[in-house]
Amino acid sequence: MKKAAVLFGLMISLIMIGCTQKMKNEESNAVPEPGYSLSANQTHSYWSSTVEPLIRVESGAVIEVSTEEASDQQLSPESTVEDIKNLSFDPIHPLTGPVYVENAEPGDMLKVKLHKIELGSWGWTGIIPGFGFLADEFDEPWIKTFEFDNNSNTAAFSDDINIPLKPFPGVMGVAPDTEEELSTVPPRANGGNMDDPNMTEGTTVYFPVQVEGALFSIGDTHAAQGAGEVCGTAIEAPMRIVYEVEVIKGGREIQEPQYETDDYYAVTGFGKTIDEAAKKATRYMIDYLVEEHNMDRNDAYALTSLAGDLKIAEVVDVPHMLVSMHMSKEVLGVK
Repeated sequence: MKKAAVLFGLMISLIMIGCTQKMKNEESNAVPEPGYSLSANQTHSYWSSTVEPLIRVESGAVIEVSTEEASDQQLSPESTVEDIKNLSFDPIHPLTGPVYVENAEPGDMLKVKLHKIELGSWGWTGIIPGFGFLADEFDEPWIKTFEFDNNSNTAAFSDDINIPLKPFPGVMGVAPDTEEELSTVPPRANGGNMDDPNMTEGTTVYFPVQVEGALFSIGDTHAAQGAGEVCGTAIEAPMRIVYEVEVIKGGREIQEPQYETDDYYAVTGFGKTIDEAAKKATRYMIDYLVEEHNMDRNDAYALTSLAGDLKIAEVVDVPHMLVSMHMSKEVLGVK
């Protein structure tokens, strides 16, 4: 009887420990209450330091935004090939924002935590003549639309093919230090059209602040996308995103956006070729290992070869392509 009582007590203790850990995990994953809200009508479609901010927030603010799909309502669930033929690129990538973050200055980092990403009710993908990795081979317009509900976790591509949904913002960024109106199509040092399908809910992204207030914007939300986005479109869909901004001062300097999850740290590099982008990403990861993990530069270079994973994010957003490198936190002993 005494042995049984001890075993029973041990079992109860283990259950309590498990429940406590579960509660802690739920608390850490809880979505904070937004203090600000922006609608899908509060957008702009180019990058510039001259775009007036819609709101001013303190570091640590939580913002809720709605985003429009990439065509900015030129397409709908009922759209046909004719609509793709007539698609204008002028309003492409409506970006919700900008948000001015108090005390953000050039040289700082803006930390953006993607707390929640909720899918809208529909999406589309298409082949747009003159656009895409194989644009010279696929010159006929094509479109497919999808419908979603609150329980959707796949997109029905055909009767036999279902694509797992993994929503993320294709475009995120701070304002560049220029009064010129820059296209949102390519990725740049300020972020922009990175189209990295790993920047999903729970990811923290770091941006190099280039102008006072950072002027952060977000949009071009994708329900699903393969690495590369080779035909030029993902499943383009409207969404609701809850994110948190934080100004980091006195930290290490980054040239282009970087990001992390619970499992890995990642750097990004853009370039006019995959080679150029991949070399930049490799150098940025070496810099990170040297500065954050006190590694010798030769050791860091070797580690990127042994444990760094180069990943193509996109190859279609001319004139730039984007490559990231991931480094496991378990390998680094920080998980």
